[in-house]
Amino acid sequence: MKHLKTITFLLPLTTTLFSCNSQLNETRPNIVVILCDDLGYGDLSSYGHPVIQTPNLDKLAEDGIKFTSFYAAAPVCSPSRAGLLTGRSPNRSGIYDWIHPSGDKTENCLDLVHLQADQQTIPAMLKKVGYSTCLSGKWHLNSKFNSDAQPTPGYFGFDHWFATANIARPSHENPNNFVRDGREVGELKGFSCQLVVDEVLNWLQNKKTANPFYVEVCFHEPHEPVASPQSLVAGYLPKSINKNQAEYFANVANMDNAVGRLVKYLKENDGENTLIIFSSDNGPETLNRYQRAKRSYGSPGPLKGMKLWTTEGGVRVPGILYWMGKKTFNGTSDAVVSSLDFMPTFAEISGAELPGREMDGQSMIPVIETGKMHRDKPLLWTFYDAINEHRVAMRTNDWKILARLKNDTTYLPKMDNLYDGNETLVRKAGLVDFELYNMNEDIEEAMNVAEKYPEKFEEMKNLLKTEYSELLKESHIWSREGE
Repeated sequence: MKHLKTITFLLPLTTTLFSCNSQLNETRPNIVVILCDDLGYGDLSSYGHPVIQTPNLDKLAEDGIKFTSFYAAAPVCSPSRAGLLTGRSPNRSGIYDWIHPSGDKTENCLDLVHLQADQQTIPAMLKKVGYSTCLSGKWHLNSKFNSDAQPTPGYFGFDHWFATANIARPSHENPNNFVRDGREVGELKGFSCQLVVDEVLNWLQNKKTANPFYVEVCFHEPHEPVASPQSLVAGYLPKSINKNQAEYFANVANMDNAVGRLVKYLKENDGENTLIIFSSDNGPETLNRYQRAKRSYGSPGPLKGMKLWTTEGGVRVPGILYWMGKKTFNGTSDAVVSSLDFMPTFAEISGAELPGREMDGQSMIPVIETGKMHRDKPLLWTFYDAINEHRVAMRTNDWKILARLKNDTTYLPKMDNLYDGNETLVRKAGLVDFELYNMNEDIEEAMNVAEKYPEKFEEMKNLLKTEYSELLKESHIWSREGE
């Protein structure tokens, strides 16, 4: 298969030594990324949740950096994960919405959507400087998962992978849909987050080399279908409005326990130089948005909107960074950072060379060292299937602007993929109905200040038009030609 052969040449393994510009590093650190699924900005006790207790993550934040302006690459799972892996807007790789499981051919080419083999990823980059790599948990970057028709996690640089196509089925308890390095595992006993950590610990304990490692821990929690240990549920029942809410609270707490197990092992075995970053792929699910979302009691905290929104509640998420064995800034940082920044950051601290293509993220080393960072390239979200009407949003250092898309007298309809059948419609749509918010004064996005700050409004409006136009030019358009 052409794309599988191509990726083989993208992953040469070398143990070349490097020199790193950052004063933080004399040796390459181990890197662990922990990603939750649908965890809201307000779902951790350190981020203000009044009931859920997350002592392990709170301790991680206390010892490291707690971000108050940390952003996901998209307000929904698949594009957010693509952005994290590539350091580029997911629109560039053609992942615009959550990836539907493959079935019959669709008019809008949804059955074709996947992370394409020519995409350069973090694990592939790190393998070139000698890293061992592992993925454990949710993948969700294939419409045809574990199939010869599309590249699997192994083709993107993961030496070992233990993953599901999307959610844990039939629920977080005793899932039966994990695949390990291409082989179906069958039913497992236990809860998904603990099983995911078990796999990582087993891989670390049996790793045959002393190479530094890169691990992605992709929890399914607290995405539906939620299932939690009954001992934890019982503890939250007196503080909940019903059992479903107690199940959700316990689900987040169980995830926190899994993080605690992982961090304890890392401290005992790799504490001299291991970087840990914790976050979420997007904001919290809306209760009862669809039939199965009956336990979705996630909280966006003070933010407007939820998952699938381009307002803050959809994209601003918890973010914690802790570098074991290294002296870094310690405390709360309001620097504007994103999962798009992981790739350039990891390149700098490992001595790896970034792929020869434009990055939408930038290195976080300044904020790791000082707690502050000037954002040179704004963060841009273009989500054509957003629940709110403003499908395009952009955040710079202190400001955020939103816009709708319109063709003459008709607003662009919602769409979950760009393909050759709607390309012209999308390209002709213009940005209209702008709203401007001062993020230092109004994280709730309650006051549109376009009239109050006319010069800043014009500046942001022009910048958004430029950034959106450039992104649209490079957005991948799906087509059955040459399929």
